[in-house]
Amino acid sequence: MKNSRPVSVLFLLTLLFALGCNLPRITLTQLATETPIPPPPTAEAAPLLSTVELGLVENPLILALSPSANSPEQISAAQLIASQLTERTGYAVVTIVPNSYAELVDALEKGNAHIVLLDPYAYALAYKKDLVRAAYAVLEESDDKYGAQFIATRKGGFKSYFDPVTEENTADAKTALTQFADKKPCWSDETSPSGFVIPLGFLNQNQVAIRSAAFVEGHPTVVRSLYAGGICDFGATYIDARKFPSLEDTFPDLMEQVILVWRIPEIIPYNVFAFSTIMPEPMRDLFTNTIPAIMQTDAGGVAFKNAYDIEELQPVNDAFYNDFLEYVDESGVDLSTLVK
Repeated sequence: MKNSRPVSVLFLLTLLFALGCNLPRITLTQLATETPIPPPPTAEAAPLLSTVELGLVENPLILALSPSANSPEQISAAQLIASQLTERTGYAVVTIVPNSYAELVDALEKGNAHIVLLDPYAYALAYKKDLVRAAYAVLEESDDKYGAQFIATRKGGFKSYFDPVTEENTADAKTALTQFADKKPCWSDETSPSGFVIPLGFLNQNQVAIRSAAFVEGHPTVVRSLYAGGICDFGATYIDARKFPSLEDTFPDLMEQVILVWRIPEIIPYNVFAFSTIMPEPMRDLFTNTIPAIMQTDAGGVAFKNAYDIEELQPVNDAFYNDFLEYVDESGVDLSTLVK
């Protein structure tokens, strides 16, 4: 049940300290005047008090930073967000810093994280375990998703099914990709969504059996490998890796020789802001509605930028990620190996 009035942040953290919870004080005064700012506990150290009502001082909601968060500025910003969430909702909120997305998913499973920013693979794994519900898609330059492309060489005898004028495919995936049967791909790396996992998912869904791949470490390297020849027959990259500056400068005829065969639709998401399924739906709704209000303030906008590198969010639900989840499944790659 929601508290009847906001909890004083200073009172909250003082009481937590008295209870023996190893958590930093989160006050606006401290954030403004004290340096260095003590780091919040890791996901492993966060308290798990399942017998106490979630959101009370004794069992606070836990806001997780990204695993890469390690600067005082990021920690300070997250603590400011937590204090604002507490002030605006009346629920106790504290912060943690996980060491990895794998640890963060584990923390969700143990009830040691509730408000989280996940990369696409971590979201997929957590969603499949019924640990989270998506609330916001993080936008990059106002885009909510991005696509990929299959490329090959003209001298290899491959046909393009993409119209560069309209920027649309001229055939379905099966028609375009069947020509890759029993051919050798160059993939970027073993975790790349656009350079391996999602393209492999499209091939598998369309029953295109391919030869063992070469992982060449980098999207420009995929393009370079195709241009050089003798390494692989086709590849996949982000759109449009062929225009990488050093490639165009080194190989003036590259765009003519390495052709775009078929473009994968924009189904690959950026990061996902999500809530734990442990949180009751009314509580999730309250926090979903509170986050934009915080971001619309000058201090809140800066805090989300500093803590999470978020400048713009778009409200979504889990259906928004259905296509991505489908092709990750089709790839056959073990999700747990993709979550780092």
